[in-house]
Amino acid sequence: MITLPDASGNGITVIKVGGSTLGGHDTSLRDIADARRDGRRIVVVHGGGAAISSWLERSGIEARFAHGLRITDAATLEVVVAVLAGVVNKQLVAELSALGAPAIGLSGADSLILQARRYDPELGFVGMIHRVNPYPIQELLGLGYLPVIAPIAIETDSAQSQLLNTNADTAAGEIAAALHAERLVFLTDVEGVLDGERHLLGHLNAGEASALIASGVAAGGMIPKLEAAVRAAGAGCATRIVNGRTAGALARVFAGGGGGTTVGR
Repeated sequence: MITLPDASGNGITVIKVGGSTLGGHDTSLRDIADARRDGRRIVVVHGGGAAISSWLERSGIEARFAHGLRITDAATLEVVVAVLAGVVNKQLVAELSALGAPAIGLSGADSLILQARRYDPELGFVGMIHRVNPYPIQELLGLGYLPVIAPIAIETDSAQSQLLNTNADTAAGEIAAALHAERLVFLTDVEGVLDGERHLLGHLNAGEASALIASGVAAGGMIPKLEAAVRAAGAGCATRIVNGRTAGALARVFAGGGGGTTVGR
């Protein structure tokens, strides 16, 4: 039986999880299940880059990247969709369900949750999200479910029903903004955002986050996280970037501590 959480005083939390933070000592999924039992409304957005690369290798398809994003031709797209919306998504649903959370898995293609446009011919079937339909997510939250979303979008400008691969960090930020979430949490494999001297920055406003990107201090996978944080901040959502490999990291965030970097209010 599904127990409806008491949402009074609790906004929505969007949590981005990825393969780099789900290991033998990770407690993130247990923390998520515990928080949901405590009455928090949670949406999980997940990546799965390592799993995609592994399945591409099994299929004899070369993994290629440009501008920090996966080049996604037609053959690669089939693997991306199968792995993200299938293998990774359903494994997360199974693990959360085993922990007592009423998880329900879907992708951004379901009910046009994520709508995107291709923006770089070199990247192929990679989309830039331009619209989010938040209503299916809100309905699931209202029914007491914990949505687990794979970052697959539908190309709305195409005459055909074309799926597109999107960046999971970007998808999390767009979903958080569309839901007017209270917080967005990135569970990553570093302590947070670092300055030029490699010191942890405890708090950034949106302008400071953008400046770190423009100056080149923020690089690699931190760029889409900070861009997503800036997008979420524009909708009144604070972002927390923490080391998800540390046991209890997410529980400490919910308790008001936990280190890492806060972007926004």
